[in-house]
Amino acid sequence: MNATSGAPLDPAREESRAKSDPLFSGLPGDIDVSFEFFPPKSEKMEAQLWDAVTELKPLDPAFVSVTYGAGGSTRERTHKTVARIIAEAGIPAAAHLTCVDASRKETQRIAEQYWEAGVRHIVALRGDAGEPGAPFKPHPEGYNDAEELVRGLKEVADFEISVAAYPECHPDARSPQAEIDYLKRKIDAGANRAITQFFFAPETFFAFLDKTKQAGIDVPVVPGILPITNVAKARQFAGQCGAEIPGWMDSLFEGLDARPAARQLISATIAAEMCRRLYAGGIRHYHFYTLNRADLAYAICHLLGMRPKETAE
Repeated sequence: MNATSGAPLDPAREESRAKSDPLFSGLPGDIDVSFEFFPPKSEKMEAQLWDAVTELKPLDPAFVSVTYGAGGSTRERTHKTVARIIAEAGIPAAAHLTCVDASRKETQRIAEQYWEAGVRHIVALRGDAGEPGAPFKPHPEGYNDAEELVRGLKEVADFEISVAAYPECHPDARSPQAEIDYLKRKIDAGANRAITQFFFAPETFFAFLDKTKQAGIDVPVVPGILPITNVAKARQFAGQCGAEIPGWMDSLFEGLDARPAARQLISATIAAEMCRRLYAGGIRHYHFYTLNRADLAYAICHLLGMRPKETAE
């Protein structure tokens, strides 16, 4: 069965086809995609974000999401960005919401404001402290974790809720099994899907997917895809979330600091091949961490058979 949509799939035939035919030949584009953006800090960055939204809109994404800065630092900008995407681009937009630096009443009021702005989808996260590496400390009157946040959001309105999943285990988790157990509690609290942190090996995702099934998690688990545009930042992100950058991948970017075009080509190649292998395993929804750039995500979607469904305005 298809790992996300339930459609019939012949794994042996698909594996054989992936190995014998040109890797991306004949793909029908039968996939769903979603894209993550972050709220801009300046007019120039806002223009870049809107260029990305405009370029990706014709791919008819299932939704896009907008992040929430560490320590709740982008709260107003996140709200403004999500509201604009819904109103002007007409794309279903999800707002990230965390437990950081807010009481339960404050968090619920933020959720009410999202609902009033037409937001029906929340990405519910525990969140991290403002300082890198600092331990999470819940607000004295706030939610302690994402499980409590999910329950609180369901009290506000009938939001669609996505939560985070960590194929390589969150650094704060006691063990990989504890991570799975926690994910199950978030789903039981009312979450509709899990979106994974990025990873760089398909087998990492499939092994994690097997564990979620064994735990009775029956909602979609969507792989998060990060095409690397900045190797140094990717290493930083990986260190913060427990992801591993394989040595073979690290070496491919060596000597390319002053060659951005070459870096982009290699980045797209690596990410596209991984998505193709995920596709061969039945995956039909991909969540791209765009870093507010459309080019790499668009290219990968094109390779996977997606074509514009409308003309960009």
